[in-house]
Amino acid sequence: MKILFFTGKGGVGKSTMSAAGAWQLSQKSRVLLVSLDPAHNLGDIFNITLNQKKTPYTSSLFLKEIDLQQLSHDYLKREINVLSNSYSYLQTLNLDNYFSVLRYSPGIEEYALLTSIEETIRNETEFDYIIFDTPPTGLTLRFLALPKVTITWIDRLIQIRQKILEKRYTIQKIRGPVKEGEDNPEIVLAYNEKDDDVLKRLRRLNDNYQGLTKTLEGKDCSIVLVFNPDILSLKESQRLMEGLNDLNLPLRLMIDNKVTEANTAMANQVEENIKTFAHNVPVERIYISDRIIKRTEGKLCDIPEDIASKLIQQFEENV
Repeated sequence: MKILFFTGKGGVGKSTMSAAGAWQLSQKSRVLLVSLDPAHNLGDIFNITLNQKKTPYTSSLFLKEIDLQQLSHDYLKREINVLSNSYSYLQTLNLDNYFSVLRYSPGIEEYALLTSIEETIRNETEFDYIIFDTPPTGLTLRFLALPKVTITWIDRLIQIRQKILEKRYTIQKIRGPVKEGEDNPEIVLAYNEKDDDVLKRLRRLNDNYQGLTKTLEGKDCSIVLVFNPDILSLKESQRLMEGLNDLNLPLRLMIDNKVTEANTAMANQVEENIKTFAHNVPVERIYISDRIIKRTEGKLCDIPEDIASKLIQQFEENV
């Protein structure tokens, strides 16, 4: 299975390019196209109503739009339930007051998106390609950076949890086992690592994020940068490329979208400049079609340029 992320500045045409790539690839392969952008328009591109469940467009192309607000709500609810069950013995501290403000905590949306990506990659194994249409640059870089950041935090939390269990074990040895038949028996807390649900979950999360990091940095993952022939798009693309390089994520194709006869000179200038930041990454130029502008015929995803072969070629060259 191959994984593609279409990234770039807001408004450059990421959704249209990801839709075009998915449509072309689906002629010979099974493809799942997932929109992570809060400002969805995949449904408009394909003229179909979409939601959080994957919807068949053809027998080989499936579409899905992530509801970020609902995703964040579900993620937070699930985590609160886990915390409530794990620390039920602390209900006297009225943890509900703390949980109620978690929805406003920084990073909730990013972690919800990351969880959705990880679960999609892990579960949707019947597809040949999974394509993610991402939010604009800032949010994309934040959630792509989270796996490594999270692994660092989890590693430290595992160490702290192990020390807690060591203290519990020491206390248990001093006090002895809880006597049966007591009127008010104390709550027995786990002190062996194999019995501790918190440690089990931390290790399970660590395995998931280690696997996701390996996938994102691997030969079967590709970042596609979409930009326009203008200076603002160039500047933000440069920042995005720097971020991808810092994260060791594989940029394999760049698409100069919305080129016309009028802006060809600017397109040449932007492409020449952007290649200085990614020497070996090919650039595909996409011209604006008159029939698309006038909406006289055809689908928005049905462009004459062959994106699919470029995407396939990049994977083959990195085997």
